[in-house]
Amino acid sequence: MSNSTELIRLEGIKKSYNGVEVLHGVDLSVNAGEVVALLGENGAGKSTLVKILAGDISPTQGTIKINGTEYSGLDVYGARDLGIRMIFQELNDAPSMSVAENIFLGQWPTTGGKVAWKELKAKAQDVLDRLEVNIPLDAEAGSLRVGERQLLEIARALIQNAKILVLDEPSAALSNIEVERLFSVMEQLKAQGVGMVYITHRLDEVSRVADRVQVLRDGNSVLSKDAKDVSRQDMVTAMLGHEASGNTRPVVSKPNKVVLEINNLSDGHVFRDITLNVKEGEVVTLFGKIGSGTSEILESIFGLRDIASGEIKISGQIFTPESPEDSTSRNIGYLPADRQRLGSFANRSVAENLSVSSWGKMAKFGFVKKESEEKAFGKWAEALSISARRGPSQEIATLSGGNQQKVLLGRWFEAQVNVLLLVEPTRGVDVGARRDIYNIIRQQAKESGVAVLVATSDYEEVVLLADRALVISRGEISAEFTDEHVQASDLIAASS
Repeated sequence: MSNSTELIRLEGIKKSYNGVEVLHGVDLSVNAGEVVALLGENGAGKSTLVKILAGDISPTQGTIKINGTEYSGLDVYGARDLGIRMIFQELNDAPSMSVAENIFLGQWPTTGGKVAWKELKAKAQDVLDRLEVNIPLDAEAGSLRVGERQLLEIARALIQNAKILVLDEPSAALSNIEVERLFSVMEQLKAQGVGMVYITHRLDEVSRVADRVQVLRDGNSVLSKDAKDVSRQDMVTAMLGHEASGNTRPVVSKPNKVVLEINNLSDGHVFRDITLNVKEGEVVTLFGKIGSGTSEILESIFGLRDIASGEIKISGQIFTPESPEDSTSRNIGYLPADRQRLGSFANRSVAENLSVSSWGKMAKFGFVKKESEEKAFGKWAEALSISARRGPSQEIATLSGGNQQKVLLGRWFEAQVNVLLLVEPTRGVDVGARRDIYNIIRQQAKESGVAVLVATSDYEEVVLLADRALVISRGEISAEFTDEHVQASDLIAASS
């Protein structure tokens, strides 16, 4: 529980870019030992607000009070001196350095011009003990799990005397066990008087971790209440500006034709003896914790990972993928979890990103006309409700996460693939866009007959998306559920 000591108060914060106001007088406060969940769809203003708090950008108008002292704006160094630290979803460590070195990254203690290794290790151990985290000090950071590396970043913030932590989607890449560990650490930090701003798209986490909820929509604060007084529906309605319509699952006639068949597939390391099939127009999910083998199975089908044994059949024909190009030639599409780094060409237009897998059939005499790309984009922008204000020439990196994902889905629909492999298809996507994407996937499966196989660690995603759900635990299939029997409680139990 929080105490009455107010650590920060932002009042009337406005921010404009090139004359366009993106924050319209937002207030935010955090007390010592309090967790404030900051929610909102992509583009609502969350990132802008916390960047102002962290000193990355200056407000156009408004005041910032830290421990009662008023500031018109902060720079990065001033914010750090006041104990404000950002923990981003993307890791910001030195993988080849040790745990102890990472905790003191950028500020190693010295004696006589040399690193004071004994002091460094003693203080690093103290902060890990404070967090009740048991990680060897000499281990390389890059050898740790994602959740452990994230805890190192929290440890580094505490070494730097953090009083206010801003955690941006910290659980997005964590397994269920790692999420529980993170929440346990947050409880310890609360008891020590650290205030936290917790940004998340996973609404089920709010009741677990937050004392108060604040929702931004279109640059305005539209809800601020104690978490115990806010329902999930209240949060969704505040974010969208209206009640969310239920996720419409199109009625799919029971398919007969098997498009993708896998028999006793193993990679020799992560998964083994995987046998499954996906039929025409069917959406099958592989649900499991991160590291269970779900994404690796899809990587093997697409030629990104070697197969040790077993076979893959596409429409009854045995297929041994040699490379992603080989799989694409067999009308298999693939979207990785990291769409920005591995799935898109960030500095290229949305039209180019959508059309790239269809250049072969678009090309005439070895050239692809810009008009052909723009025509394809226009078709799918309308069908998938892609919002690109500057049209087909807009860079994909400037779109919201949900719109980027729609462009990449449109890429494979335009290519007319028969099999579509999706890894964590709504990671980092806000609640409204998630429902859009689920409806798009199911509708396109029904209309075009594409067989869709999804790897995900999000049980809500499975419930809203799957015709059939296979649970993967420690690299093996541990359970299967169909249609109305796909329930969150059963998925979690089977994956454990």
